[in-house]
Amino acid sequence: MRKEATMDFITVILIAVALAMDSFSISITKGFTINNITTIQSLWIGVFFGFFQGIMPILGWISGVQLQSFVSKVAPWIAFILLLIIGLKMIYETITDGEEGETSEKGQFSFKELTFLGIATSIDAFAVGVTFALLNTPILIPVIIIGLVSFVFSEFGIAIGKKIGQFFKSKFEIVGGVVLIILGFKILLDGLRFI
Repeated sequence: MRKEATMDFITVILIAVALAMDSFSISITKGFTINNITTIQSLWIGVFFGFFQGIMPILGWISGVQLQSFVSKVAPWIAFILLLIIGLKMIYETITDGEEGETSEKGQFSFKELTFLGIATSIDAFAVGVTFALLNTPILIPVIIIGLVSFVFSEFGIAIGKKIGQFFKSKFEIVGGVVLIILGFKILLDGLRFI
């Protein structure tokens, strides 16, 4: 009995780590693209990613099997489009700032963008919630673990990104945009089962 509980906990941890990878990747880009990122901004990024990674499994668990087929078809496209738009926007703003000699708007902290990123990176967590429902698994503890792991990974990613940004400076925002676009394609291809 105790062994089964331990295995269940380990499984949830592994799921949480897997779900946190997208948030971790984007947090790295935020660490080196946001100008002079503050501790409060860093915490907000972690809170947003942790919140969305935690709330999506609840929504999936509540919906159960009803929305499973719909979400599995549409979710990869939603994530792809959101990440593509944000990535292209980052690249465009960096290039135009360089041409105009202006940097005031580049690398600014944005709750709106953070919301889109939170949604785009947590759609997989919705499917996990559906799986929990199908397995009759209680949702509260897994959701807390998933949210906390995502928060921790996000903060760690930002710290790494800040270190990278100190070496590569301004034009590294282009790399951040490319990373988001690649991540979008990966989510799309995973969802379409091409890889």
